[in-house]
Amino acid sequence: MKLPTSFRFIPIKSFFLLFTLLFLIPAQIKAQDTLSTEAVLRSVADYIVNNSTFRFVEEETGNLYRTPQSAPTEAKLKIDSPFNKWHYWNGVLNIGMIRSGEILKEQAYIDFAIKNVAFSFDHYSYFKDRYQGENKWNYPFGQAFITEELDDCGAMGASVIEVHLRDPQTRYRQYINEAANHIKTRQSRLDDGTLVRHFPHKMTLWGDDLYMSIALIARMADLHDERQKSEYLDDAVKQVINYHHYLFNENMGLMHHCWYSDVEETNVAFWGRVNGWALLAHVELLDRLPQDHPQRALLISLLQRHILGIARYQGSNGLWHQLLDKVDSYEETSCSAIFTYVIARAVNKNYIDPRYASIARNGWEGIKTRVRPDGQVEGVCAGTGVADDLVHYYHRPTPLNDIHGIGFVLLAGTEVMQMSQ
Repeated sequence: MKLPTSFRFIPIKSFFLLFTLLFLIPAQIKAQDTLSTEAVLRSVADYIVNNSTFRFVEEETGNLYRTPQSAPTEAKLKIDSPFNKWHYWNGVLNIGMIRSGEILKEQAYIDFAIKNVAFSFDHYSYFKDRYQGENKWNYPFGQAFITEELDDCGAMGASVIEVHLRDPQTRYRQYINEAANHIKTRQSRLDDGTLVRHFPHKMTLWGDDLYMSIALIARMADLHDERQKSEYLDDAVKQVINYHHYLFNENMGLMHHCWYSDVEETNVAFWGRVNGWALLAHVELLDRLPQDHPQRALLISLLQRHILGIARYQGSNGLWHQLLDKVDSYEETSCSAIFTYVIARAVNKNYIDPRYASIARNGWEGIKTRVRPDGQVEGVCAGTGVADDLVHYYHRPTPLNDIHGIGFVLLAGTEVMQMSQ
């Protein structure tokens, strides 16, 4: 058989060059992208490990102590490293470190989370016994023993579950059950069962709380038999559906930050991170929801709607803005990282069509520009309460290495690596 003329006179060297261009170079580029992503993840995770002291510092003298009992009795102590505190952002950090350790096969990152949770449980009772009404947000481990709202227990409790699955301890299981019982029986709810807070107005629905609740109650399914598992999962499903009912704006494709039940109105802001909290909760629930659950198809549909909504607002460099629909607000790292993680996860789990993977890839390229060579993360909005004016959101500070965003960066990078592979 005669070869076509166009193939008859290709020199052997030219053929191998063509083969390299068509097959080997794209593979090398993908390998380089993976290495680049891994390097960024390791820089962030190593910074956490290297700057976590697991010690206490005396406010007046700056003296450091391994245990509070070793300090002078009258010493006013605080936790030395912000990475070792008990706040919801530390819960996400722990989960991000565990995920990074598993994907990168680096036990030191998993051990960090295990040690971090143990550090809290080893020492919180010392401060609980001496508590005299201080602000629980600033008091050492205050939110570990004062559970009033969902952000006291939900995200950090979720990380306790993740650690308990790897290092089972009776004290962890006892706390997990108490936190779940708070959400189930003591947290305020609307008449239809939707979880709400008592501030800034009575019975205010915060979009943040979709994660602060589901992070824990969805994971309770990992610890219980079928009957109890269904009870937790059904409550989580109800929350997703109801939060979309109250907060989702179909014209914008976005969620408002909150809904005031007293006036039956949303606030004005399409804040980036609150949309991220809701999306993160959504995928964590779907990851645990049985394939035959009667509401699974609806939840996937709501997730797709929300993902396509936020995708409209991605900037040319892959990042999203603090106020998603306001391009004059600053580009914000934490929401960009959550969106990147959620979209990559949705592609990997077939919750959304693979053609949308490029949104996550572009998001990760933007996020990498926010990570310094030493692993510190820039551009993360500080903690933000609900407000009735946009100016509040425009001017929220972005402290270097704010922990609100670090766990999300780790999650985003690991999931993009999985997507690429």
